[in-house]
Amino acid sequence: MNALTIRNLEKTYGNGLRALSGIDLDVEEGDFFALLGPNGAGKSTTIGIICSLVNKSAGRVEVFGHDLDRAPEEVKACIGYVPQEFNFNPFEPVGEIVINQAGYYGIARPEARRRAEGCLRQLELWERRESQARSLSGGMKRRLMIARALVHRPRLLILDEPTAGVDIEIRRSMWDFLRNINVDGTTVILTTHYLEEAESLCRNIAIINDGRIAERAAMHEMLRRLHQEDIILDLAAPLNEAPPLRGVRLRLLDPTTLEACMEQGHDLNDLFAGLQAARVSVVSMRNRQNRLEKLFLERVSQHRIEGGGV
Repeated sequence: MNALTIRNLEKTYGNGLRALSGIDLDVEEGDFFALLGPNGAGKSTTIGIICSLVNKSAGRVEVFGHDLDRAPEEVKACIGYVPQEFNFNPFEPVGEIVINQAGYYGIARPEARRRAEGCLRQLELWERRESQARSLSGGMKRRLMIARALVHRPRLLILDEPTAGVDIEIRRSMWDFLRNINVDGTTVILTTHYLEEAESLCRNIAIINDGRIAERAAMHEMLRRLHQEDIILDLAAPLNEAPPLRGVRLRLLDPTTLEACMEQGHDLNDLFAGLQAARVSVVSMRNRQNRLEKLFLERVSQHRIEGGGV
């Protein structure tokens, strides 16, 4: 079963702005899915329609087989939504925010308290349950938004820029949490401007541009299209300059960090053999986290040249 099915979805606002021009999209149950696009591409409109915050002009939306037009309450019950902007009462205690959210879904207060405790403990907010929300740090506020979205145990979690404005350590801990709930069965749809976030977390991706789907593919398939792979090498000892190697462009980022730019499919064994011959010792390596960004910019640019055609 699909978690989300969208067919010929259109939205034209009262001022004549055409935000969506007949998009089709499928998200399988259990997926971790990225919906990416430049500002004004139609991401927020699409999410708003799915979450019953925006009225569509035409088309069909189903969430776990429930049609948005025929069974809007069933659709809402399936969805947990984390918007980009904080939208809770800043003077309300953290625990009450989550408990009251459960009440909107008809959950009795004793059960709501139990669920709120579980969510707040999972997100390391239980010790702050009696604090006013305004006293939380930015990262804690983000986690509170997620706890509130999960308290009714939705089958689909939609996150709009969930790590915007938080530091890298908190971002990584939130990634771990989201991976875990996905493994436990929650389908996740993520919009983000941190493209390395989508690359790290998501198995499938759609790029929306000018109100149309410009690309829909598995993440690994998109990344395979790169003609060049950039690898970062952490060195055991500092270098004054990068050694010359055939078939690989090497550049020192700092005395102990080397960037290797290689054609896709180039044998890593040849790279390391060349480095060993040059007496360069490598202690660790990682892919440069800009691969998806390159593809994203290329595909959006191509889509515009094609005049919005898919």
